[in-house]
Amino acid sequence: MNLILASQSPRRKDLLEQFGVKFSVSVLPTIEEVVGEPISVAKNNAGRKALPVSHQNPGALVIGADTIVTIGREILGKPRDNTEAKHMLQMLSNGNHDVTTVVAFAQDGNILKVFSETTMVYFRDLSEWEIESYVQTGEPLDKAGAYGIQGIGGLLVKSIKGCYYNVVGLPMPRLALELRSFGIEVFPSI
Repeated sequence: MNLILASQSPRRKDLLEQFGVKFSVSVLPTIEEVVGEPISVAKNNAGRKALPVSHQNPGALVIGADTIVTIGREILGKPRDNTEAKHMLQMLSNGNHDVTTVVAFAQDGNILKVFSETTMVYFRDLSEWEIESYVQTGEPLDKAGAYGIQGIGGLLVKSIKGCYYNVVGLPMPRLALELRSFGIEVFPSI
């Protein structure tokens, strides 16, 4: 079965490649929600990414995903600028937050299955200098919550409870099991 990732995230692409998944990438313009009940927002966004691509690729299994960072009920999206990135990092400093990824599978214009994975991330107490230095790297600007755990932003994290790969952008252990249910095996055969 042809597998398509409906995401322009280089991190999601890298994760699938890291685990040897055979796939292609197809992205169509989508307007993402940023306000509302967090899981519903992420679910709607994942479906909005997957459905149009599945319409254009009959028979293919399309993966749409959306990762959100939340503190309580507040969604921390991608910061618009350095000032907003600093503010988000100040909010995350010395506390915990949730990172949730919702994955939607679509085929022939229908959503077949949706699942979500949540990881709790604990930040250490960040100094203003560390926040300013990190923001100046430019890394926070294209990431929900203004940090990337797989990059320099990993230095800000004290610990996590849950799936590391989920924080990067795709919960790979769960995704591998879900792909197996569609006849796509990720685990290497002997």
